[in-house]
Amino acid sequence: MPHVNVERYIWMIDQVVRESAFTIARVARELEHAPPEDILAWALRAYSGSTALACSFGGPTGIVAIDMAMRIDPSTPVYYLHTGLLFEETRTLIDRIRERYAIEPIAVRPRLSLAEQAELYGDALWERNPDLCCKLRKVEPQERFLESYDAWISGIRRDQTNERSLTPVIAWDDKFGLIKVSPFARWTEEMVWRYVRARDLPYNELHDRQYPSIGCIPCTRSIHPGEALRDGRWAGSGKVECGLHVTLNSGSAR
Repeated sequence: MPHVNVERYIWMIDQVVRESAFTIARVARELEHAPPEDILAWALRAYSGSTALACSFGGPTGIVAIDMAMRIDPSTPVYYLHTGLLFEETRTLIDRIRERYAIEPIAVRPRLSLAEQAELYGDALWERNPDLCCKLRKVEPQERFLESYDAWISGIRRDQTNERSLTPVIAWDDKFGLIKVSPFARWTEEMVWRYVRARDLPYNELHDRQYPSIGCIPCTRSIHPGEALRDGRWAGSGKVECGLHVTLNSGSAR
């Protein structure tokens, strides 16, 4: 696939108000079939010094994003949501990424410790009200963190869930009030793993134990034969998103 002219889109975004929905939609259409590297290059140039890359360290796409971004701009901030409930394997992967790329992933933490949350809302909030737990430990911390940025890079893909099937590669994020870049929206799980193997990238060891999507310990299990990639997340609760990418059910986070 031919590479796009990144400079053209830098010029385009500079000619108008950055938050213009028309311009954002136009750029998204023109970059729709661009390789992820070019979409990343556009974001890191258009919002130079004000773009953060989110990685959960619970899926392979985020690792691919880091690998590409570090080759484009090694100064790109990489952050993760340190909920206090991460698997040991996830923490080990963070250490491996730190060593491989000589970077310090930014731990974005909730205001409340687990003990403080339990005191205010009761023990094991994730069992009784997982939306509220995600709001406190993921959504609100990310909202505060992204106040300092103009754009953020996400690793979500259209093949992951029905809710993500219409994800644009570039969009205005109403929830967090900045540009959201999803350079891997068109990629599939197979394409991601092909890149991981070709570049010999580190990945979460739980993937080898039927955990294709990894979040917090209490809300993640391995999947069974025939289940979808994210069926091990909040299994049996009817919940499919933490709220970072799709609006939570109305009233559920009170």
